[in-house]
Amino acid sequence: MKLMRVGEAGREKPALLDADGKIRDLSAHVADIGGEAISPAGLARIAALDPKILPELAPGRIGACVAGTGKFICIGLNFSDHAAETGATVPPEPVIFMKATSAIVGPNDTVLIPRGSEKTDWEVELGVVIGKTAKYVSEAEALDHVAGYCVSHDVSERAFQTERAGQWTKGKSCDTFGPIGPWLVTKDEIADPQNLGMWLKVNGQTMQNGSSKTMVYGVAHIVSYLSQFMSLHPGDVISTGTPPGVGMGMKPPRYLRDGDVVELGIEGLGSQKQSFVADR
Repeated sequence: MKLMRVGEAGREKPALLDADGKIRDLSAHVADIGGEAISPAGLARIAALDPKILPELAPGRIGACVAGTGKFICIGLNFSDHAAETGATVPPEPVIFMKATSAIVGPNDTVLIPRGSEKTDWEVELGVVIGKTAKYVSEAEALDHVAGYCVSHDVSERAFQTERAGQWTKGKSCDTFGPIGPWLVTKDEIADPQNLGMWLKVNGQTMQNGSSKTMVYGVAHIVSYLSQFMSLHPGDVISTGTPPGVGMGMKPPRYLRDGDVVELGIEGLGSQKQSFVADR
């Protein structure tokens, strides 16, 4: 299934995209796309519905594909070729950092370049949405706790991230720096999360063209690994790293400016398109 949230910010309706590309209203059946609705039992109840009897919603703004996210966890340097382009070595364990949930926006919403920014950068990433609480789970059982996958844009301000004292969080958590969606695609539709094409364009020019097959640590390993340190709850999002082609890795580096347009997508998970605007 392709689950989504449609409507103005803060008033989105839960919906699904049917086989004909029509948006079907789920609000009579679930409160939102999150929490119990994306548990194994909740997803089974939605799957049992006949989409044709659900009211059709007119196309409109698409919100973040999951509601009530408690943790937005990111994995750094998780593609060996991306680590190389940034001059970093592949880490012996996954690099974990947090992105503020207040950064989350819809997939096509405007992204604000923060005041003082000179190095706002792009990163297409595979997002993993947790559907069942995971604590101390093994790698073999890790995917049982995943509801599905989505496109995640880990927008980053590199100077805030790496050139100022402290951790990466402040370079990752600026308002609007976390577009997710357009859909939460349930895991039954993705045969292998480690074999998905990933791409990103800036003003029509292809910058990233990679695949999740080159991830150092795969989805099952990441979910298991994180669960050893913290419980993962329904609605939590894990952004799993980016392939090469980011602005900071170019020679000379290239960063986003007011008026730039970024398009990105992942095979089977849909695409996003954002205008970048200076936050005045």
